[in-house]
Amino acid sequence: MPHLPDAVLWSIPAFVLLTAIEMVSYRLRPADDAAGYGAKDAATSVTMGIGSVFFDLLWKIPIVAIYTALYELTPLRVPVLWWTLPLMLLAQDFLYYWSHRGHHVVRVLWACHVVHHSSEKFNLTTALRQPWTSLTVWPFYVPLVLCGVHPAAVAFLSGVNLVYQFWVHTERVGKLPRPIEYVFNTASHHRVHHASQGGYLDRNFGGILIVWDRMFGSFVAETERPVYGLTKNIHTYNPLRVATHEYAAIGRDLAAAADWRERAGLLFRGPGWQPRHRRATHAADGAARTDPVVTRAADGAPPAPPPPAADTQPVTEPGRRVKRAA
Repeated sequence: MPHLPDAVLWSIPAFVLLTAIEMVSYRLRPADDAAGYGAKDAATSVTMGIGSVFFDLLWKIPIVAIYTALYELTPLRVPVLWWTLPLMLLAQDFLYYWSHRGHHVVRVLWACHVVHHSSEKFNLTTALRQPWTSLTVWPFYVPLVLCGVHPAAVAFLSGVNLVYQFWVHTERVGKLPRPIEYVFNTASHHRVHHASQGGYLDRNFGGILIVWDRMFGSFVAETERPVYGLTKNIHTYNPLRVATHEYAAIGRDLAAAADWRERAGLLFRGPGWQPRHRRATHAADGAARTDPVVTRAADGAPPAPPPPAADTQPVTEPGRRVKRAA
């Protein structure tokens, strides 16, 4: 078993120091066009981060058991050496891209990831706003284990990826030199990812590298200033509700579903999908339900893109993102 450090644990002092520096920078040089800090919002983000550490310890028990069983079954072995680690990290980042993208386009996965997008602020504490139900992530890294990467190395690589992404959650860093912006995930790219405007939704999924987004058509450059949060925000600082609100919404929708086909759609289609008969009901009283994206367009932002196709017509429930047509 390779002896690798816990990248997240060793990075905590740097997290604290950089967050303090960012807070002081807003005190000394306020920015009218930045989301900045809110005391309650930051406290919620930190609470979610601390909670995720404890819940992740719980989820690791079955995950480690599954990874270990798969590792013993495969005849392949990748040694942990100075030159294999960068290659393994490249593979892990590629799988992270698909995990991240999947957690945006499949509703039951979005219920986990929506936690990270629930803040209307964007600062270094937002990076700490992590889900408590990350049990949905492990299947995406099974290929690494089957290729002979030790489960301990998989955990190390995931930690390195997570640590890298800490610094991209800030408005205090502008655009970097073009070669860096072209290859790596940066603060500019990640601001787009956290924005709720129609043209920015579900873009820039990369963890360390942004080249995956460029390759698979999900890249958008930062142009207009992002508006952070969800298309309809949940307006709560209660950590328990932040962690579970979309699961509760799924439960309500499943209870109202007419059959198992609808239930499957509500679980595995996009977060905005609703059965046809329910779309008709929402359309009837749609005048009373204004999409925040449309509201912002009326206030001067560029208009949202054309609505999705009929089978993916969005309905803006709390905590959901409007999905574009494929």
